[in-house]
Amino acid sequence: MDRTPEYLVGLVSEFRKLSAETPWLEFKENDYDPNDIGEYLSALSNAAALAGKANGYLVWGVQDGTRDIVGTTFKPAMMKGKGNEDLENWLVRSLTPRLHFRFYEFECEGKALVLLEIPRASERPVQFQGVEFVRVGSYRQKLKDYPQVERDLWRIFESMPFEDLIALERVDGATVLALLDYPSYFDLLKHPLPGDQNAILARLAEDRMIFAGEAGGWGITNLGAILFAKDLDAFKALARKAVRVVVYEGKGRQKTVREQTGHKGYAAGFPGLLEYLNALLPRNEVIKQALRKEVPMYPEPAVRELVANALIHQDFSVTGAGPMIEIFDDRMEITNPGNPLVKAERFLDTPPRSRNESLASFMRRVGICEERGSGVDKVVFETEFYQLPAPIFETPGESTRAVLFAHKPFNDMGRDERVRACYLHACLRYVERDPMTNSSLRKRFGIEERNSAIASRIIRDALEDGAVKPYDPDQGKRHAKYVPFWA
Repeated sequence: MDRTPEYLVGLVSEFRKLSAETPWLEFKENDYDPNDIGEYLSALSNAAALAGKANGYLVWGVQDGTRDIVGTTFKPAMMKGKGNEDLENWLVRSLTPRLHFRFYEFECEGKALVLLEIPRASERPVQFQGVEFVRVGSYRQKLKDYPQVERDLWRIFESMPFEDLIALERVDGATVLALLDYPSYFDLLKHPLPGDQNAILARLAEDRMIFAGEAGGWGITNLGAILFAKDLDAFKALARKAVRVVVYEGKGRQKTVREQTGHKGYAAGFPGLLEYLNALLPRNEVIKQALRKEVPMYPEPAVRELVANALIHQDFSVTGAGPMIEIFDDRMEITNPGNPLVKAERFLDTPPRSRNESLASFMRRVGICEERGSGVDKVVFETEFYQLPAPIFETPGESTRAVLFAHKPFNDMGRDERVRACYLHACLRYVERDPMTNSSLRKRFGIEERNSAIASRIIRDALEDGAVKPYDPDQGKRHAKYVPFWA
């Protein structure tokens, strides 16, 4: 979030009281060599992770030994990196992975200071020009020269889930309540809203949305921010994780009709997101018992479940990408960053494994998604109930995508579409302990009994493609049953 001059002055005042051996903090006067700054970005980011801090800091204008405020002539916006490139751009390109660091220029006691705020490393150590650095005591060192420190750092990455990382720290209670949509938290849990600020903060802390700081004040965890932020843009590292909804004209991405990026946290904004989608998605008119009625083109429970899954199961370590919902004339695609932890063809029968268990657990507690293992079953059931083409689950690049299709007459479906529907139907029947038959497949496609040969042909194609197999290898054709290939 943007830092006010008052906040920055208070932060420097707090830093001046700390030990000289604080590894995630460094003071400088006028030493601003670009290479040194790059190495400090790596070292302080990695040191902050080791110390369990949200950020590391480099402050110009404070004497390192005495901690006296002496001012600095450093002007980051006027500095150049190598090749006469702007300093910030050059530093960003030289870091792997990229960091959302930020320079702040302000005055303290009438003297110019510069503060560089550096997010902690997550997932892996930060490198500068291919080399990993770390602070050992008050010295900047190459990480490879300290194998035990390197092992400790990797152990932290492996054990610290995304939700427990710090999105923001050192803020007062009023700021926490200004940044988080706490009324939604109590509404979703069906708890009365306390009338006292301390009681609200205590309840949020119990669910690990926030935590009490060591030196007073509060911090907001990634869990609290991603679920209940009033505006994700207030949390720089999470801003790209907001949900994007894009509507296209036709079946391709050549012409965008509408694009909207959400700003609320996932739990606080989920009801509004579904309302927005419901207003955008086309509807079909049907006549039933002489009454004309509009029905959604895509089953609402299926849309709800797939959107919730995209939010919950994404890989937050994939930078520069967030959940996306794309609407075309003939389909709806829901994509989230990261490859799934189970194979796409086993989504229906395998209980989902989530990288973000605390996030998934809370979303289940408040009824935003289904209990473990029933979500994709419901999606397939709904598409079968409305005799829609079978959904697709795929993994393009570093992402996971679910595709729902608009209604299409059976005669217009291609061979691959029919085989895919046959496979998912066999999966759904298998998890219900009832193998697929010619009769059940006819019902799925709305094929009349006298046309049972059509269903037999689809089953034969699915057998040829290895999508299904006979329930009993010695079974006869008259009462044959079939199961998925993996059963």
